[in-house]
Amino acid sequence: MPFMQNEKKILLSKYTIVIPAHNEENFIAITLDSIVKQSILPHEVIIVNDNSTDKTQKIVEEYVQKYPFIKLLNILSKGEHQPGSKVVQAFLKGYKIIDPNYDIIVKLDADLDIPANYFETILHHFNQDEQIAMVGGFAYIEKNGNWILESLTDKDHIRGAFKAYRKKCYEKIGGLRPHMGWDTVDELLCKYYGWKVITDDSLHIKHLKPTGASYNKSALYKQGSAYYALGYGFWITVIAGTKLALRKKKLSYIVFYLKGYFDASFNKTTKMVTKDQEKFIRNYRWSKIKQKLKG
Repeated sequence: MPFMQNEKKILLSKYTIVIPAHNEENFIAITLDSIVKQSILPHEVIIVNDNSTDKTQKIVEEYVQKYPFIKLLNILSKGEHQPGSKVVQAFLKGYKIIDPNYDIIVKLDADLDIPANYFETILHHFNQDEQIAMVGGFAYIEKNGNWILESLTDKDHIRGAFKAYRKKCYEKIGGLRPHMGWDTVDELLCKYYGWKVITDDSLHIKHLKPTGASYNKSALYKQGSAYYALGYGFWITVIAGTKLALRKKKLSYIVFYLKGYFDASFNKTTKMVTKDQEKFIRNYRWSKIKQKLKG
């Protein structure tokens, strides 16, 4: 339920937002407008402009002049903007320059329209239970004039587009990892350390640039590699690849998944987790699979 003004005194109140942005001239103003209209304003907002060639920088500079808590960091990363790695690398560069005196750190995408009570509600959740490590709402996309749930993941998972972390949790899990699968391993590590991840279905975020599901050979290969790095193991990777292949009626998808997995294993790709964390993650994933089979 959204937070009522007199319900409870807010204990944690300083939230800092870092927004990686690359060529977001069509959306960044909407995102920043929704932030400055929040019922509780952020402590600090860092927009990391990653080598944009459009008007992103100019638009952000206008907000920097109007709002002292908004700051711009321009960076020049190289190479393709790959899922996970480039975005997280930009976020981490922004994180390096934030005021460390914050309670909650938020990673946001630059193509969101956020309801005005969003962060007030997020803070309320964090203040209800010290074991809550992460909180988020749900993404909605426009279809035929209506805003519908962008159902790409399970409802107990917070989308990478809007992640809010308790400071203590963020530091404990070692921050974000510049690797595909970063927005899965963060939640799994939260659970490994005994913290809670909360999704609030009353919070509807408009996702202005819907996520394009990419199922080309390269994307599937990288997904298989990510499953190895996450410590999922062979059979969970097989199940995931088979599920997608059956859903898309493309049995070849399994081959690309497994090639990515086996190549990562053969090349001894560095995993994102320790041995103990890997064991926990694998057991957790098996328990979720068994729940779905029973349900």
